[in-house]
Amino acid sequence: MAMTMNGEVLLAASRVAVWAKLNDPEVLKMCIPGCEELTRTDANEFQAVAKMKVGPVSARFKGKVTLSDLDPPNGYKISGEGEGGVAGFAKGNATVLLADQDGGTLLKYDVEAQTGGKLAQLGQRLISGTAKKLADEFFANFAKVVQG
Repeated sequence: MAMTMNGEVLLAASRVAVWAKLNDPEVLKMCIPGCEELTRTDANEFQAVAKMKVGPVSARFKGKVTLSDLDPPNGYKISGEGEGGVAGFAKGNATVLLADQDGGTLLKYDVEAQTGGKLAQLGQRLISGTAKKLADEFFANFAKVVQG
């Protein structure tokens, strides 16, 4: 099951400061909902463990997060994939673009995600709603961290 979403958030910080936070594993770990571990394994790759609940299905996903198409301090693509045991799998990517706006930084994102296994059996509406909630939560958390 595939889905897409997009959005934007205006951050009261410079593009350079926002870029630095987007590349800081400790910041990402604090902002990713349910993230228990995020460990850098390579310059642009991380191992991750996140606990998620989608409707009646709870699972601990283990996987990797990769940063690509890096264009400092303008944006990148962040991709992740995780296995949740009997719950199935989730994978996706987000293109993140940064632009100066109103003395701060406008962060725009386009997300594509896929699920399989038990998760995909839950239905498009539940999966899409949960994915949007998780994306909104990540960017709300990120805005708090960036703006102190």
